[in-house]
Amino acid sequence: MAHNQEASVGMAAAIPAQSMTERMRAILPEIASRAERCEELRMVPPENAATLRRIGYLRALVPRAYGGGEEDLVDLYRAGRLLASACPSTAWAMQLLMGHSFLVTAFSKQAQDDVWGSSPDVVACSSFAAMGKFERVPGGIRVSGKYQFASGCDHADWAIVGGHLANASTGEPEHCLAILHKSDYQIVDTWYAMGLKGSGSKDLAVENAFVPEHRVEAMGALLTGKSAGVGLHSGVLYRVPYSSMIGRGFSVVVVGAADGLMQVYTDRLQDRTSAITGLKAIDAMPSYMRLAESAHELYAATLVLEKDWTEFLAFAAGKMELTPNTLAGWRTNQAFAVKLAVRATDRLYEASGGNAGYLKSAAQRYWRDVHMAASHYYVDYDLAARILGRHLAGLPPDRSLI
Repeated sequence: MAHNQEASVGMAAAIPAQSMTERMRAILPEIASRAERCEELRMVPPENAATLRRIGYLRALVPRAYGGGEEDLVDLYRAGRLLASACPSTAWAMQLLMGHSFLVTAFSKQAQDDVWGSSPDVVACSSFAAMGKFERVPGGIRVSGKYQFASGCDHADWAIVGGHLANASTGEPEHCLAILHKSDYQIVDTWYAMGLKGSGSKDLAVENAFVPEHRVEAMGALLTGKSAGVGLHSGVLYRVPYSSMIGRGFSVVVVGAADGLMQVYTDRLQDRTSAITGLKAIDAMPSYMRLAESAHELYAATLVLEKDWTEFLAFAAGKMELTPNTLAGWRTNQAFAVKLAVRATDRLYEASGGNAGYLKSAAQRYWRDVHMAASHYYVDYDLAARILGRHLAGLPPDRSLI
């Protein structure tokens, strides 16, 4: 492993010393040029994945001990938003693959060696819901089942999947996660969707796969900072609570896709003319009033999200304490930001005219992708409002809500 790590560190050193946001901005035209092809393939084009590997995006959360980037979290989220403005499907899948590296650091050192022993560019897809069957056997567990929504699985060497195991102390079923190598599952192409078409969020089929104990963790331990990997890496990044990181990239993709639609709308305003009246759209007051209100909503969404991101790092650096109010906000604020972005998107799309509905139009793609991404459990505002509302009202948490 030492030889591989030295080689990995050498590759990491070749990455330009620019911020990830700067590196991402430089490749946006290339990514955007493949947006239609991404949908046609129903997966992220291999060229997109290769380009993101080249700029160090996929290894950005991998520890330096394995040749990774350990890059600035706020910078990564901003870069992900830019990526979504060019191709939401690529951003959805690739930010998940990149983000799962943070989760892997919470597993045992042996699990991390298994995943990154050959390269820091190795990534894992996921399907966290306990859809499969976990069964304890000597030395580990056996996993069987069919798992949905494994975004980016075509580009992953590992998968993190969920199941239930009996808690050692109480005997009660406990939600656990296991890391499987790609040789232990098959990809089942079920991804025929109306939005995020190019995310490749296919199913995984697992049949009686053995997973060693060191690649199994209880979700409760992961969420409370008590898992085997906690403390293995000294970087400030790895002191950010995993509970605050879950699903964080979903809001980034929604807001970035809304940015993309806003740009398309703004560009069309300059030369769009009504086929019926002959009037220029830019001369119609409502057209730019809609633009202004949507811009304000995205500005507000940005403030909400970036407040949380900077607080993550402040806590990790020991500059702030966690309070119940902070934790409730971290869990629910991103859902409100998504709600704002959906409103901003709908307002602009409604005023984009019939041509925006053609499949060749980027506007309809952004609109579809925003709505598909916003339907995810973790950014569902109805759920977020229940969580925050109960907290503000002094009611006990509803344990059925994560």
